[in-house]
Amino acid sequence: MELSQIALLVGGGLVAGIVNTLAGGGSMLTVPLLVLLGLPGGLANGSNRVGIAAQSAISVFSFRALGLSEFRSALSVLAPLLTGSAAGALLVSELPDEVFERAFGVVMLVLLVPTFFRRPKIAAGGAPARPWSRARSGVVFFVIGVYGGAFQAGVGLLLLLALARAGFDLVRANVVKVIVVAALTAVALPVFIAKGQVAWVPAGFLAAGFSAGGALGAQLAVRGGERLIRPVVAAAVVALAMKMLGLL
Repeated sequence: MELSQIALLVGGGLVAGIVNTLAGGGSMLTVPLLVLLGLPGGLANGSNRVGIAAQSAISVFSFRALGLSEFRSALSVLAPLLTGSAAGALLVSELPDEVFERAFGVVMLVLLVPTFFRRPKIAAGGAPARPWSRARSGVVFFVIGVYGGAFQAGVGLLLLLALARAGFDLVRANVVKVIVVAALTAVALPVFIAKGQVAWVPAGFLAAGFSAGGALGAQLAVRGGERLIRPVVAAAVVALAMKMLGLL
């Protein structure tokens, strides 16, 4: 790989790692980036999971070092999410590259809408007055798991919204989200590896950036730094989605 490509992957991974840790949606930048560097859509999707796995692990430990740990809370939603993740990964790994790229472009544009809205600030303990029932939560988190296993991009945003409605305050929901994404990726990544849909060299450079972004993002999350990078990422997502859909 050329030095400029390596720098682009590491830099893109850094930004995406920060965004994923603060809210979610970083893969809406990195998957198209891998495609623009020449990887087919399916290979880009699988390779991106290596970086997500590294970033999620770093983010979990960084939050824990900052005194934020929600492992027990995450257990309540893991079963439906992990089941859905395995199903989604198996499904999307069978799609032709052209179909995946078109589908991913549409998904990015749809998921862009929530990135323009800031999460409401809810103090710890300020859960919604009418949280979802256990049965409804199970269905919702299974569906999110299917999406996360298939596409990954934006799953953090979906998880934040769902966790808040399931009864978590947003402070805890953000930490639970990072733990859950780590678990989802641990289930989905082996599927892509088994299908030969990981390009290890670009995946490794991307993972290096993701890891640094995960550590930095945990620090910024505590200080409310999400608003500083959201507009930049939103603009990049629009441009890259339009490129993948053939509009640019």
